[in-house]
Amino acid sequence: ARTGGEILGVPITGPLSDLPSVSDIRAIIAVGNNHTRQKIAERFPDAKWITAIHPRAIIDPSAKINPGAVVFAGAIIQPDTTIGAQAIINTGAMIDHDCQIGDYAHIAPGCRLCGEVSVGEGTLLGVGSVVIPQKSIGEWSTVGAGAVVVHDLPANITATGIPARPR
Repeated sequence: ARTGGEILGVPITGPLSDLPSVSDIRAIIAVGNNHTRQKIAERFPDAKWITAIHPRAIIDPSAKINPGAVVFAGAIIQPDTTIGAQAIINTGAMIDHDCQIGDYAHIAPGCRLCGEVSVGEGTLLGVGSVVIPQKSIGEWSTVGAGAVVVHDLPANITATGIPARPR
C-alpha cells in the first residue's frame, strides 16, 4: 500500500517480485517476522542488504553490525558485541559487552542483555525481557515479554516467567 511513497525520505519500491530485475539494488527488509525476513533474504542472495542505524542509537566502535540489521532509536550496543545479519535491535534495547546476537534475531523494545550473552539465530526476546550474564538462548526460541533468563535455554522453545522456563 505504501509503494511509491517514502519513509524518512527513503523511497518505497515494490512489489517484491520486481527485486530481481533491479540492478545494483540496495535494500532493507522491513518485516518484523523473523522467519519471513529469513525467507526474503534467502530468496534474493545477490541483493546488497544495507544496515539501518538510528542516529540516536549508541553503538561502541568495536561492535560489529552485519548487513541487513536494523538498530532503532535509544538502543545501546556495548563493546565487542556482534549483531547478526537481518537482526532487529528495537527501541531502547540495551546489549552489554561481548554479546553475540544471531542472524534474524529480534531483540524487542526495552530488553536488557548483560555481558557475554548469546542469542541464537531467529530468536525473539519479548518486550522488556532480561538476560543475566553469560547465558545462552538457543536458535528460533521465544522469550516472553518481561521474562528473566537466569539459566541457558535450548533451541526451539518458548520460555516465560521469572525465572524464564520453557512452557
